[in-house]
Amino acid sequence: MAETLHIGRKISKLRELRGMKQETLATELGISQQAISKIEQSAEVEEDALAKIAHVLGITPEAIKAFTEEAVFNIISNTFHNTSSDSSTLIASSMNYQPTFNTIEKIVDLYERLLQSEREKIELLKNSK
Repeated sequence: MAETLHIGRKISKLRELRGMKQETLATELGISQQAISKIEQSAEVEEDALAKIAHVLGITPEAIKAFTEEAVFNIISNTFHNTSSDSSTLIASSMNYQPTFNTIEKIVDLYERLLQSEREKIELLKNSK
């Protein structure tokens, strides 16, 4: 359960999913690579710093807070479909899978839309009381 609340680990995972090195994130934020390392080891991150990091990663602070690896795996598994029942074809087709779009951007976009949908549901429930 602690991992789901560890903001630093979430930042690290999202940075890695973006294919970004600590040095690149540090340069974009105007801080040292060591500072990024320290942030990624921290369970909590100040809101101001989180907003700046989220901006560089191209996502919202809320997406960082709500991020789970399980959600990413669910998106990937629900997105990949194979019509063949032959498992060797499945393995071969997945090994040769080369999307023509940035999969990380698509995952983040889907995640952001899911998060927005949940916010709208919560707002509707609040207003119906």
